[in-house]
Amino acid sequence: MTDANDPIPQTTRDDEAAGSGDMVAGNIARLKALFPEIVTDGKVDFDVLRDLLGDAVEESEERYGLNWKGKRKARAFALTPSLGTLLPSPQDSVDWDATQNLMIEGDNLEVLKLLRRSYAGKAKLIYIDPPYNTGSDFVYPDNYQQPLKSYMLLSGQASEDGETLSSDREIAGRLHTAWLNMIYPRLLIAKEILRDDGVIFVSCDEEEQANLRHVLQDVFGEENFVANVIWQKKFARQNDARFFSTMHDFLICVSKRPFAEDANGWSIGLIPRGDEAPSGYSNIDDDPRGLWASVVLSTKSGSEKLRYEIVTPSGRRCLPPAGRYWAYSETRLKQLIADNRNRAATKANLAAILRQRLGDRIAKIASI
Repeated sequence: MTDANDPIPQTTRDDEAAGSGDMVAGNIARLKALFPEIVTDGKVDFDVLRDLLGDAVEESEERYGLNWKGKRKARAFALTPSLGTLLPSPQDSVDWDATQNLMIEGDNLEVLKLLRRSYAGKAKLIYIDPPYNTGSDFVYPDNYQQPLKSYMLLSGQASEDGETLSSDREIAGRLHTAWLNMIYPRLLIAKEILRDDGVIFVSCDEEEQANLRHVLQDVFGEENFVANVIWQKKFARQNDARFFSTMHDFLICVSKRPFAEDANGWSIGLIPRGDEAPSGYSNIDDDPRGLWASVVLSTKSGSEKLRYEIVTPSGRRCLPPAGRYWAYSETRLKQLIADNRNRAATKANLAAILRQRLGDRIAKIASI
């Protein structure tokens, strides 16, 4: 999604070829901004970088992370330019001269590479609904058909002429490997297209949701994980399910920068509340802050620090019920009282609450 005033890019084959190193050059530029001494004649001196980072450099081959066969090639594939071009189609368009919308039909990886030329750092929101790994074969590089022979070659278990190099064949990871090689370069390019305050949503089912979360954290950073939203996709029971009826899919959201990191980080835009009062909220005492609701002051879990005595305006001394604790610390509760957010039960306000909720059925109320 881009701003409505952004022009529709007119990308040509020459433009794309000229920008073949955009992603690599951008990475080098960011490194140079942080460590000017490591870049000479456009090349990175990793020995100098290693010296600057000191003990933060991981030299061991064993480390935490998500790895699979072909990951390095998939990363390199994201860096290769697209030599395609976008061809306008006025005859299939609506309001061609005035529209600010753009719909592109084509292979999404090639399209992402083309959009990177004109929209790098401009998208506020990206939503990806990739193929679910339901058992159909995928392939690297990107024709989605990876038979066993291709996987054996990619994983180093067979030679180019088909000769088996290992007597202990490993094929269980074939489908996961192919799916990861499909999604990884797309996420790398999507990150380049996002604005600093942008977020990305990716749909998946239970087959790859664990891998998807890990690969998103690999690309965007663990600190930028926002939420794994579970949404119900079915309402009828699956009587033919083997074990449990799968009723949901996942929508994983990550941001390019951590929430509230700085003025350029992402933030949540809350929907304005309408005129109708939400259920359970009222304003019986005309509080200038608006609608409010009563909540239970105790909770079933806590520490002994939350079992202190409260003295009401009438002088009554109260402790939380047996086995429960106050929901707020003593300091926080005093702040709420000072802000008129914790109100003692009185005959007047109890009567007002009951009248509002029970109407004319209230005849009288006993004083407390």
